[in-house]
Amino acid sequence: MTTPLEPITFGERPLRIEDVLALANRQVPTRLQDDAAYRQRIAKGAQFLDSLLDKEGVIYGVTTGYGDSCVVAVPLEHVEALPRHLYTFHGCGLGKLLDAQATRAVLAARLQSLCHGVSGVRVELLERLHAFLENDVLPLIPEEGSVGASGDLTPLSYVAATLSGEREVLFRGERRPAADVHRELGWEPLILRPKEALALMNGTAVMTGLACLAFARADYLLQLATRITALNVVALQGNPEHFDERLFAAKPHPGQMQVAAWLRKDLAIDAPTAPLHRLQDRYSLRCAPHVLGVLADSLNWLRSFIEIELNSANDNPIIDAEEERVLHGGHFYGGHIAFAMDSLKTLVANVADLLDRQLALLVDVRYNHGLPSNLSGAPADRAMINHGFKAVQIGTSAWTAEALKNTMPASVFSRSTECHNQDKVSMGTIAARDAIRVLELTEQVAAATLLAANQGVWLRAQAEDARPLPPALAAMHAELAQDFAPVIEDRALEGELRLCLQRIAAQHWRLHA
Repeated sequence: MTTPLEPITFGERPLRIEDVLALANRQVPTRLQDDAAYRQRIAKGAQFLDSLLDKEGVIYGVTTGYGDSCVVAVPLEHVEALPRHLYTFHGCGLGKLLDAQATRAVLAARLQSLCHGVSGVRVELLERLHAFLENDVLPLIPEEGSVGASGDLTPLSYVAATLSGEREVLFRGERRPAADVHRELGWEPLILRPKEALALMNGTAVMTGLACLAFARADYLLQLATRITALNVVALQGNPEHFDERLFAAKPHPGQMQVAAWLRKDLAIDAPTAPLHRLQDRYSLRCAPHVLGVLADSLNWLRSFIEIELNSANDNPIIDAEEERVLHGGHFYGGHIAFAMDSLKTLVANVADLLDRQLALLVDVRYNHGLPSNLSGAPADRAMINHGFKAVQIGTSAWTAEALKNTMPASVFSRSTECHNQDKVSMGTIAARDAIRVLELTEQVAAATLLAANQGVWLRAQAEDARPLPPALAAMHAELAQDFAPVIEDRALEGELRLCLQRIAAQHWRLHA
């Protein structure tokens, strides 16, 4: 009997990237902190704003226009209409729609930020946003249109609008008007209070949600690339002494040492090794810990940047109800996420390049130390018409080139916008989208190289003097064999590559964590 998972609580407790991933994949229930003291603290911010309105106080985005229009006073009789105008005129997003997983991550990031309690929203708004997550009511959010400051205004307008019963949502697998889904669930659409549309939209939830997903994918990819490298060391009869513990003690970058330790465990190099064919392997094998170790060493600071943003109040203005102050600032600026994602995509693209080079060695008889051309398993009398992994290697080269092309930093392309009020912007959402694309391409490279490495290991095992595989690699090879038969006669490999990608997306194989 399985133990029920502990719900993830939105409130004063900080969230981790793993929490966002779990709820984005619908793997865990959620709850909203509901103790009286917490609810009172949230309500106090909204009540303070109402009291300022009664006194005709000046509050950005509440009694003024937005952005450059902050000098335009809004008469009190129009204050209630202003939130709807904000999400309405921002309804101009284009591009593909965020998928369901990404949309859940966005909703989680926005809810967690608002739960910080300094955004001036009602408890009822938090409850409805949480209800969207719990009932899997997903706003249809176009992914393009954010410059990353003031936050993710245009994409998050789709959250504000759907909470208000406008635009469309994905519900139970169908694209439907938000108003219809509200009726079906017995909800009244929210009428957003004066600052609530701004609080929902003027934050970094889209880039932060995507960053959480990107981090989790990169973490798994690091482990998978290490396992693929170990398989390729076996397939290419590489020198396992390149990963000696004493060698890495001389240059003790922690991530580099960790990758080398994983390789030693995979290769079981404390056992006797075969006579070496050469003193030094090519760099894509010999320097794999140095390439992958940079990603491993970067995960800690990447996590810090992402989780601080996730657990912060990142809208403007900030409402200090205790001191009865309205603090105007720039917490909507997504600079930390922008830098993290620009860095991550470069780190990940280097993994693609590493695996692409390993695959190039595998298929080339000049460098693969006795394996058949293109890893074809065809018998000699049919070898001339079979081409094995030739086209897979071409495709891998294309995916790698595209991944490398996408490493251009988005954060250096700040553009002055909105009548030069937003004259310096982060482009963090573009950076996060780029990082997701680089991860997609690198996972394709990993899928291709994994199948090729497995083929190489199988071909080595056919030799009369074949040595048994180390336990970790033997288990991986056997598991892969259940889905991926050796390539003997040419066959189209697209379906198997797509299945492998599904396995990677599900983090199917237990690796080094």
